[in-house]
Amino acid sequence: MTTALTAPSTAERIRSACAKAGGAMLAAEGTEPTESPVHHLLDDGSFAITVPAGSAVAAKVVSAGAAGVQAVLEMTDYAPLPLREPVRSLVWIRGTLHDVPAGEVPPLLDLVASEDPNPALLQVNSTNADDGGGFALLRLEIDSVVVADSTGAESVGVSTLLGARPDPFCAMESGWLQHMESAHREVVERLASRLPVSLRRGRVRPLGLDRYGVQLRVETDEGDHDVRLPFTKPVDDITGLSQAIRVLMGCPFLNGLRARKL
Repeated sequence: MTTALTAPSTAERIRSACAKAGGAMLAAEGTEPTESPVHHLLDDGSFAITVPAGSAVAAKVVSAGAAGVQAVLEMTDYAPLPLREPVRSLVWIRGTLHDVPAGEVPPLLDLVASEDPNPALLQVNSTNADDGGGFALLRLEIDSVVVADSTGAESVGVSTLLGARPDPFCAMESGWLQHMESAHREVVERLASRLPVSLRRGRVRPLGLDRYGVQLRVETDEGDHDVRLPFTKPVDDITGLSQAIRVLMGCPFLNGLRARKL
């Protein structure tokens, strides 16, 4: 007998956070934290990341040579709505930073762009040389990966991370939740009716949406409470997602049919 999955795995949550995070901070020993606009997981289990070409961390990595530099990449997953506590989760990737040899920069850029066409890739210097602007391309060899949210912290192995995929709806999640909040409060209210009575006194906001269900944030005077409303089964496309949400709402017209006018 198999148990239906009702929430993303830790590895799936991390992959989705990597895909959604607009920016990340890189903390390397002996340097100030530096913004990293590109952070892409490669098939070999390392991360391709970018830092300003003229930054202290870029210079330190080059001078370190084959030894590399110990560093931590921190990614923050923010809620799409202006909540009291906007951070949904934090991901910390600890490992060793290495410079990418000049001859390997163009093909690695092409590889990353084919999977994640981030506009910041256009600003990477093709030889990683500091020409007074742009970004340098580095590689972070992973030692450990940890994610933390309101439920606690958990680590995941690199092989497990490579075997997971981002949620199929993570790219559109922000737009959907913002639209739900601004134009379809009745949907939020119908979903809120599924909550325990003790939580219905607070302000209910849409917090998350994935192939396994919907998350709501209940803001009360006593604090915030996050509740997951799982779908009956995971969904993989827009049609399945729309139907699953209607089921959660208790809508009798599961296929989008309209009630016949009398």
